[in-house]
Amino acid sequence: MAGKAAVLVDGGFRRGSDIAKALALGAQGVLLARPVMWGLAAYGADGVQGVLEMLQSDLARNMGARGAPNLASLTRATIRRHSR
Repeated sequence: MAGKAAVLVDGGFRRGSDIAKALALGAQGVLLARPVMWGLAAYGADGVQGVLEMLQSDLARNMGARGAPNLASLTRATIRRHSR
């Protein structure tokens, strides 16, 4: 990535579909502070693990629905857009 900056997005990510869309639109990573903090506050380390497992399984389901076998295959073409 010489001469380029990594694009990381944060804010409002609550579902695997949110993560899939961000990655498909070019983000190299998604930051998940708030959901992780909710899990930590509610159930400690087990809550954090539960939140991350839920997001991971939701992302995997969403990728399967899009026909994307891996993260690299998430592209703009995999995003469904609704016309007005």
